[in-house]
Amino acid sequence: MTEDIRAAVAAERRDQAELLAGLTEEQWDAPSLCEGWRVKEVVAHTTLPFRSSGWRVLLEMLKSGGRFNHASDRMARKDAAALSTHDLVETLRANIDHPWTPPGGGATGALSHDVIHGLDITVALGLDRRVPEERLRLVLDGMKPSNVKYFGADLDGKRLEATDLDWTFGEGTPVRGLAQDLLLVVCGRRLPPGRLS
Repeated sequence: MTEDIRAAVAAERRDQAELLAGLTEEQWDAPSLCEGWRVKEVVAHTTLPFRSSGWRVLLEMLKSGGRFNHASDRMARKDAAALSTHDLVETLRANIDHPWTPPGGGATGALSHDVIHGLDITVALGLDRRVPEERLRLVLDGMKPSNVKYFGADLDGKRLEATDLDWTFGEGTPVRGLAQDLLLVVCGRRLPPGRLS
């Protein structure tokens, strides 16, 4: 199973590298669904594990009083300012098979990280990219109430119902949309109008 997930991670990174290589500079500078980050900061964040040592991350965490999100934000902004869009795409291309996993997340956590942040970019830019179903299902199957709490999503009294896959999450008033859009809702993202019903 882990080999299958690793293959899915590599395929997702390969697809994203191709997509990113085709973006204009204006698109790189456009806002993403990650609050306060442009597309460039998102890619700086997703490629951070390939470029930075654990010592750098630990030092930044100490500077931030142990607040990971604070440290992550600072590193993404600093790296986005220092690196060109070409540098970021080439870093991703060179690390298609990199074994990084988020702490406690395993290979599925790495896939989730890449898929969710990829959607932060494509949905914000209005690009019609669908995450392949087998990858999306692996991520959706890993979603738990703890994810909702971590991301601060308000899903009380809501039942997310995918219109393209057999997937639901939560209980209450139905909220319907594409499975990948609902994944973003679980992650606390604000979607453009008209994507949910």
